[in-house]
Amino acid sequence: AGDMRWPLENTYKQALPGLASPWAPVPVAEPRLLALNESLAEELGLDPAELAAPEGVAVLAGNAVPDGAEPVAQAYAGHQFGYFSGLLGDGRALLLGEVIDRHGRRRDVALKGSGRTPYSRGGDGRAVLGPVLREYLLGEAMHALGIPTTRALAAVATGEAVRREQPEPGAVLTRVAASHLRVGTFELARTAGDVELLQGLFDYARARHYPDLGDDPLEFLAAVADRQASLIAQWLGAGFIHGVMNTDNMTISGETIDYGPCAFLEAYDEYAVFSSIDHQGRYRYGAQPAIAAWNLARLAESLLPLVPGEPQAAIEDATAQLAAFAHAVEGARLRVFAGKLGLAEVQPGDDALIGDLLGLLAKEHADFTLTFRRLAAVLRGDADAMRARVLDLAAYDAWQARWLDRLAGMDAAAVSKEMDRVNPLYLPRNHLVEEALTEATAGDLGPFEELLAAVRAPYDERPGLERLAEPAPAGFTDSYRTYCGT
Repeated sequence: AGDMRWPLENTYKQALPGLASPWAPVPVAEPRLLALNESLAEELGLDPAELAAPEGVAVLAGNAVPDGAEPVAQAYAGHQFGYFSGLLGDGRALLLGEVIDRHGRRRDVALKGSGRTPYSRGGDGRAVLGPVLREYLLGEAMHALGIPTTRALAAVATGEAVRREQPEPGAVLTRVAASHLRVGTFELARTAGDVELLQGLFDYARARHYPDLGDDPLEFLAAVADRQASLIAQWLGAGFIHGVMNTDNMTISGETIDYGPCAFLEAYDEYAVFSSIDHQGRYRYGAQPAIAAWNLARLAESLLPLVPGEPQAAIEDATAQLAAFAHAVEGARLRVFAGKLGLAEVQPGDDALIGDLLGLLAKEHADFTLTFRRLAAVLRGDADAMRARVLDLAAYDAWQARWLDRLAGMDAAAVSKEMDRVNPLYLPRNHLVEEALTEATAGDLGPFEELLAAVRAPYDERPGLERLAEPAPAGFTDSYRTYCGT
C-alpha cells in the first residue's frame, strides 16, 4: 500500500491460529470517503491527512492491505435468541491487526463489509450504507456519553450496489475495539473440545484485558461480570436498547459492540423493544440485566474445563458469581439513576424514589431523556418545567416534594449543573437517525453530519439545535422497527 504507515501488530493471529482464518478483503469499484474520525485517528497514532488521501482510502475500503497487516477473519460461536450456533465467525469482517494507541492501549482495527470470508455461509460479505453510518453515529454518541464502546474510524462508500430487499448503496466501516473477543469466542473453543485452545484463549484474553488477574478462570469471570454490570447500568441510564444481545455480541472487554437493531427510549417503558426480529421481547429495555446474566452463564460454562479441582465445586463457585452479578448490576443501576437525580451517593429509600419516578414516567408517557433535563430546570426555579408535562399533578407533586426533600441542604444551582453534566440533551433519537440515513442514502450527508456534531457534545445546549432535542413526532415510535442490517 505504498508509503501508508500503519504500525500494525498481529498478536491475535499469532496466539490463536485456531480461531483465525488468514484472508484478504475483496476490492470495491469506487471507494469514496464518507466520514473520517480524525480525533480517533490521532488517538491511534495515525495521520488523518494520510487516511483521507487515495492510498489511505484504498486501505479503508479493502482495496489495499497496509504493510505489516496480516488480515484474518475471526472464528466464534454464539447463542442467538437463546439458540446455539456452533460456528458463526466474521462473515463480512476482517481484523487488519492491532495498534498500540497513544495511551499505550492495544486496539483492534477491523473492516466490516469487506466481502465474503470462510464464515459467510450464504451471505455476500457486504454492508449497506445506512447501517454503516448508523454504527458510526451510535458509537460516537455512546463514546461522548462516557459509555464503553467500539468506534468507527471511517466509513467509505464502495460505488457498488448491495442486493437486499432492493439494491442499496454499499459501504465499508473501519471499526476500532479494545478487542473483538466475545463470549461466543469462548463458546467456540469450549465446544471444539480443545482444552489447549481454550487455555490459550483464556491466557490471551486475560493478558490483554485483565493483566492484574491471577490465572483463576473464576476470577476472570468475576472481572468480566463486573465490567458488564457497569456497562448495562450505563445503557439503562441512557435509555439505550441494544436489541440483539446474542453471546457473539457481548465483548470480554466490556465494550458495546454491534449496533444492529439498537434504539433509544422515548417514553419510559420497561417493555420497549424495537427490533423487527425480537418477537418475544427477549432483548427489551428492562430485560437487559437478565440477558447479560444469561450470557455470562454461557461464559461460565465455557470456562469450567479450565477450573482445577472438583467440577461440582467449580459449578457452585460460578453460580455464586452469577448471583453476585445480579446484585452488582442493580447496585450500579441505582448509582447511575441517583446521579441522574443529582444525588451524589445512594441512601436507603433512593431505590423507591427512583422507581416511583420511573413508574410515573411510564404512566404519563413522558420523554425519558428530557425529564432529567427538566428536573434540573426545576432546581433553577422553573416550577413548571415538569408539571406542564404531566396529567396526574397530585402524583407528580407528591414525588417532587420527596425529591426536593432528599436534596434539602444541598446547593440547588450546583446540583442542577451536576445533573446537566450527566443527563444528555442530544441523543441519536430513532427518528433523527432514520432521517439522516435516508438522506445519506439519497446522497446528502448534511443531516448525518449535523446529528453527529450534536451527539458528540450531548450535554451542551446549543441554539439552533432545538429540533434535535425533541422527541419523535406523534405516532412515530409506535410503529418504529429496527433491522439488523445484515
